[in-house]
This record gives sequence, C-alpha cells and structure tokens, in this order.
Amino acid sequence: MAKERHPFRHHARVLAAALVGTAVEFYDFYVYATAAALVFGPLFFPAESASAQLLLSLMSFGLAFVARPVGAVAFGHFGDRLGRKSTLFVSLMLMGVSTLLIAFLPTYQMIGGLAPLLLCILRFGQGFGLGGEWGGAALLAVENAPKGWEARFGAAPQLGAPLGFLAANGLFLVLGIFLSNKDFIAWGWRIPFLLSAVLVGLGLWVRYRIGETPAFSEALERQALHSLPFGRLLKHHWPAVLAGSAAVVACFAIFYLSTAFALGHMTTARGGDRETMLAIELVANIFLGVGIVLAAIWSDQANSRNVLITGSLGTILLGAMFGPMLAFGTLAAVLVMLSFALLVMGFTYGPLGAWLPTLFPVPLRYTGVSLAFNVGGIVGGGLVPIAAQWLSGNGETLLVGLFLSAAGVITLFGVVLGRLGGKGEHVVARPVG
Repeated sequence: MAKERHPFRHHARVLAAALVGTAVEFYDFYVYATAAALVFGPLFFPAESASAQLLLSLMSFGLAFVARPVGAVAFGHFGDRLGRKSTLFVSLMLMGVSTLLIAFLPTYQMIGGLAPLLLCILRFGQGFGLGGEWGGAALLAVENAPKGWEARFGAAPQLGAPLGFLAANGLFLVLGIFLSNKDFIAWGWRIPFLLSAVLVGLGLWVRYRIGETPAFSEALERQALHSLPFGRLLKHHWPAVLAGSAAVVACFAIFYLSTAFALGHMTTARGGDRETMLAIELVANIFLGVGIVLAAIWSDQANSRNVLITGSLGTILLGAMFGPMLAFGTLAAVLVMLSFALLVMGFTYGPLGAWLPTLFPVPLRYTGVSLAFNVGGIVGGGLVPIAAQWLSGNGETLLVGLFLSAAGVITLFGVVLGRLGGKGEHVVARPVG
C-alpha cells in the first residue's frame, strides 16, 4: 500500500502558484505604496506643501482601489466562464506590465501635468490586474484543499502579502542605505519597479504549470455556466456581496494605516529617519505572517467565522492606541504598536481565503469573492488612508485610530451578516493521496 502523502507535499505546485503569484502581485502593489509615501509627492505633483504632496500621492495610491472592483468584475466574469488558471495568468501579466512601465515615467519637473496623469493611468492598471488576482488565487488553493485543510490552504495567498511586502520594503531599505538621498530620489526609486519584471516572469512560469481546479471542473460538468455572472450575483446574492465586502474592511484599514500612512507620517510629520522606519516596518511585518498562520490553523480547528470575529474585536481595541502611539510614541513604542497591529491583521486576513468562498456557489464564486474583497478594499485601503492623512494634516493625528475602530465594527457586522445571509456552498474538499 502506497504511503499517504502530506497535503502540502501533494499539492505543492498549486500552493506555490497561489503563494508566488500573489507575492509578486503584492510586491508590485507595495512598491507603489512605499514610493508613494517616500518620493512620489515631490516627483509627480506640484509643490504646495509637503503634506499636500503626500496627500495627492496617497490619493493616486487610492486610485487602484477604484480600479480593483472593475477588475474583479472583468476577471471574475472570465474566471467563472473560462476557468481559474487562464484568468490568473492574465491578471498577473497586466499587473506586471503596469508596474514595469512606472519605472520609465518622466517626472512633473520634466513634462508638467502629464506626469501625474500617466502615473494615475498605470496605477489604475495595477489595480485592475490585482482586482482579479486575490480571489482567483484563493479559489485555486481552497478548491484544491483536502477536507479539514481549507483555511490553511486558503491562507497561501495571504502569506504572499508579507512576502511581497518584505521584498518591496527590504529593497527600498537596501537602496536607502547604499544610495545618497539625491541619487535615491533621482533614479534609485525606479529600481524596484524594474526588478518586478523578473518576479513576474517567475510567477507566470509557476502558474503556467498548474491545471484547473476540481471544483470548477465538476461544476462545468454538472450544469451550464451563467452567461453574465455579475448580473446574477447582484440579483440573487447581493447580501453575500455586502457581507463579504464589509468583512474585509478591517484587514485593509490595518495594513495601509500601519504601512503606507505610518511610514509617510513618521518620516514627514515627525521627521523620522527613512531607513529606520523601513526597518521597523520590516520587523512588524513578521507578525503579520505569524498572525496569518495562527489564524489559519485556528480556523481549521474551529471555524473561520469565530477567528474573524476575534480579529474584528482586536481591531476595535487597536484603534484606541493607534493615534496616540503614532503621534507621541517613541520609536520602540511605535514598533510594538505596529507589530501588534499587523498581528491583529493576520486574524482579520488569514481566514478570508476559506470564509469568503463559502458565501457563493461555484459558478459565481470567482466574481463574488473578487468583488467582495475589492469593494471592501475601497473603504479600508483606499478611503481610510486618505482620510487619515487629511486628519493628520490638520493636526488631529490622535484621532486617526478611530478609523480602525470603525473598520473593526464594519467587519464584525459583515461576519454576522454573512452567517445570516450567505447562500453559497461549502468548498469542495479533496481527498489526500
């Protein structure tokens, strides 16, 4: 009798495709977030004040969150009509090309108002591609998961987030150490965008070698697929879309306030050293990975809903300390606070890969998961950092944490609504062996 293989060994190629592809996508996304916090303000926007330039830069960053739901509908349509594999391949390519072209953009001093326009167009392309990425990667992992391993498999795309962040911020840290500030601003910031081409090539190669998910293949055999998944989703499953969108707000709010906003605030408003803050962010990022793993294991032992509820309550608590720590805390205190914030984020982010697919039937799942994830991203990742920067620019940094507490309440509402209004199917579990 053949020896039974461990689930992770048996599905190593699928997990690698979910993890590596998402890590590449989030590397591209975080490269922009870091550059937006550090250099894009003075390079691409007219000079009014440092705070105004940072706000405009973060607004360009937030543009991708408008593009993401559009990408979710477009890629979701093809993911539910043609399959997960080919759709994921195209989404990664679009994200990579958009990121690479940013490396070649002329600045505001070179071409005036055309510079921020081109930057925003490419930023929209990044968001459009990412709109179809996370949902497809999560389904790729979860729909191949053996019974009892759904949350741990579903956490593979989430683990791509800290890996992508580590690569992006780590590279900026190395460049900051070895380049003068003048060289970094003049050309050094372009290097991470150029290197994305190598990482995208790796991600495309991994994804080319995988097959279609069993759940989608079985759905294709059992029933005719819907000609317009988006329309049917909004007509028959809008409570699930609302619940899923609300449930992801907290993880987005925590991440972008703890990274892009905190980095920009500490280096601009408080005059902190750029390399020191990048190092602090890197250390705190480790706790995001730890939180994701712990949340996934707990979700498989109990259930994803309870873990998300715990994460939402932790987010409400985090909001009470976030503003004061960022406004007056020492660097050591800021490190502890950001580490705790990203640990809490792990409990709002880690279970989503397993929880969101249960809200939607298989033929509508790619569209439903992608749309819910990215609509919630508009609020948590797009609007919250902009509102926080506006509040901070008006001398009210102490109140910034209220956005996190509000995000925790919204996520709690979404999880409860998901239990009451979800009309999906349980994810098909695959046997091991």
